[in-house]
Amino acid sequence: MKSAGRTYRDFTETERWQSFRVKVETSDLFIRAGSDLSAQAERLVRRAREEILRHIDRQNGFLTSYTPVERLDGCPEIVTMMYDASERAGVGPMAAVAGAVAEAVGRELMGYSEEIIIENGGDIWMRITSPASVLIYPGGMYFNAVALKVHPDRTPCGICTSSARIGHSFSFGKADAATIIAPDAALADAIATEACNRVQGAETMEYAADYGMSCGAAGVVILYRDRLAARGEVELADPEGESS
Repeated sequence: MKSAGRTYRDFTETERWQSFRVKVETSDLFIRAGSDLSAQAERLVRRAREEILRHIDRQNGFLTSYTPVERLDGCPEIVTMMYDASERAGVGPMAAVAGAVAEAVGRELMGYSEEIIIENGGDIWMRITSPASVLIYPGGMYFNAVALKVHPDRTPCGICTSSARIGHSFSFGKADAATIIAPDAALADAIATEACNRVQGAETMEYAADYGMSCGAAGVVILYRDRLAARGEVELADPEGESS
């Protein structure tokens, strides 16, 4: 599996957003907001990481399992989010970690900015007040990019992608991209992992998309070679237009 780096990030400031990066050890977030909230965001990322690491010390299977694990009592909110997502999608809790961190940070930053977009390794949590587009980069030879239009009334939401071609996460599947829109980013992240796992060829794309919807996704997009399958609240847009 190859890495796409961070070439998709655009730090250009606009009247609508200021863009900035927050990196804490292996967590690398790209954020758009009404002002530079990097200090607040760094504090929140550190807290989220510490809570997850403390829980892993209590239950090592939380880190290593590819399937849901038994819940422990007294969990912080971010860990509970990961348990919930894991159980609904049928994957290990860490399949939801990037989305969970993005959402935990985004929820806290809502008090500082009307619009917040948090991208964590390609997994997004967002709250917007006017439409925006999100680009999917599948890294294949057939689709350079696929754009999804997102409307304010569907946010806050998570938009997360799993790929068998790009990124550092392990995948059992063969999808160029499995993108999930869901009410929260931890759930979107977990469903994306399992939807990608279930794509073994063109004949399984529809099955994977249906599975994603059955787990609670609001929308699903599956890309495999020269084919695209979509379900639910998916509005395709012009990839050359403005992206988030």
